[in-house]
Amino acid sequence: MADKTTEDAADVTESSAVEAPDLEATGAGAPRHGFFVRLYTGTGAFEVIGKRKLWYAISGLIVLACVASIVLKGFTFGIDFQGGTKVGMPVAGQNGTATVQQVEDVFSKTLGRAPESVVLVGNGSSATVQIRSEALTNQQTEQLRDALFEAFKPKAGNGQPDKSTISDSAVSETWGDQITKKALIALAVFLVLAAIYITFRYERYMAISALLTLVFDLVVTAGVYSIVGFEVTPATVIGLLTILGFSLYDTVIVFDKVEENTEGFDLTARRTFAERANLAVNQTFMRSINTSLISVLPIVALIVVAVWLLGVGTLMDLALVQLVGVIVGTYSSIFFATPLLVSLRERTDRVRTHNRRVANRRKPSATASDVVTGGAADLDEAADAVPAEAAIGGTPSVGNKPTPGARPARPGRPTGKRSPRGR
Repeated sequence: MADKTTEDAADVTESSAVEAPDLEATGAGAPRHGFFVRLYTGTGAFEVIGKRKLWYAISGLIVLACVASIVLKGFTFGIDFQGGTKVGMPVAGQNGTATVQQVEDVFSKTLGRAPESVVLVGNGSSATVQIRSEALTNQQTEQLRDALFEAFKPKAGNGQPDKSTISDSAVSETWGDQITKKALIALAVFLVLAAIYITFRYERYMAISALLTLVFDLVVTAGVYSIVGFEVTPATVIGLLTILGFSLYDTVIVFDKVEENTEGFDLTARRTFAERANLAVNQTFMRSINTSLISVLPIVALIVVAVWLLGVGTLMDLALVQLVGVIVGTYSSIFFATPLLVSLRERTDRVRTHNRRVANRRKPSATASDVVTGGAADLDEAADAVPAEAAIGGTPSVGNKPTPGARPARPGRPTGKRSPRGR
């Protein structure tokens, strides 16, 4: 009687998590809803865990491409990391609007070598040109400023040519090394604190999956910067720490639902551990999408402000890494973290034994002895596993395979409603 009560409680938990008529209905007359309705309600039964080999392959190719770019191409480090001299000047001057090519020509004629980079920041009358080169001496910097002023006559706020509008800054290689070390220390501290939190918050396999997901996000985000050639600045490091926190938050949301759905999963043989985890992913789809959209909108606004209005490079660096990180973090929390967790858990004896019980129960010719392999808790379930036709010598009915993520219907039982049990 106690075993029966335990199973009934598990039934109530499962049926309250999803709408039974929508998920169990597999016949031709089953109610059908649109894609977005199923996505929003979490009853879409989209197969994520069952196709984890596909997601592993895609994730592996992404990581391989990113690692190859990091090793072969490397990063474009900003002046704060690499050291050097940066000179800035308004593009609007008395002699017309300065172009990148004109500025490069002036630099080469004055110093006898080409600059490392010349970029335009902003647009319109507020646009500036940023010149970056190897470390220059004070004399070389002054020569360059004089040459730029003579060539373009940049205007001040009053509309008059003013040499003071040409700014310069220098960063030594020693300072760049210090900034690099501090950035790496900050990253290491974050990973250690995240590891401590996850270890105490979740069981072992969830902790391993979450930490590997953080590593995945870190490698892919860094790889995208290497592939595209975005400049790595201190603002990039700050943004990277921010998006790693976002990724961890998104993973925690999914894992909380997985933990809720898989609690006591082996008390009933209706659904495998993977199916319960897949249901959790379905139920958190909209939450992950909404969180990502809410995060992306202000980031895009920040990029617009940084590029077209203010021309502030620091804001641009911060927004770029956050945009890349949010996209990568959303992908990894759904298509990498949970599938990896399921793969790890399916290596344990407890999950393997439970999967065998579920498989035996779903056989068309299932008998009580086939189902009762995990203890007395399934005695009542085993009795239900034998179709009524078999009990009187008829041919057992063969039910459809349950929809992934849905609670499968029992053989011989109507799919629309749950039949009451006698006590």
